[in-house]
Amino acid sequence: MAIYTFHLPDLGEGLLAAKVLEWLVAVGDDVDRKSPLADVETEKSAIELPCPVSGRVTALHAEEGDTVLVGKPLVTFETAEQAGIVGTVPHEDTPTRSVRLRPPDA
Repeated sequence: MAIYTFHLPDLGEGLLAAKVLEWLVAVGDDVDRKSPLADVETEKSAIELPCPVSGRVTALHAEEGDTVLVGKPLVTFETAEQAGIVGTVPHEDTPTRSVRLRPPDA
């Protein structure tokens, strides 16, 4: 098993953050890739984020109502090892910027 931390992706149009409206998963849930993860709201719209991987949710890094910056941890999964998804947590001194983090297509 591997640990994969999903960071808030760039949601487009230069947006720097999103507010977690509702978690659609909980710690301990088994999830499938592309299943609903959370409803988030930006300055422009509310959207549903899909799960980036299949696995088990091990940590939610924000509460409902919290604002998360792009590139910051959102949720951590325990997942079957796949090339390219282990070690995706950025260093603390990594500047926050628009980054889209995705595992390779399986």
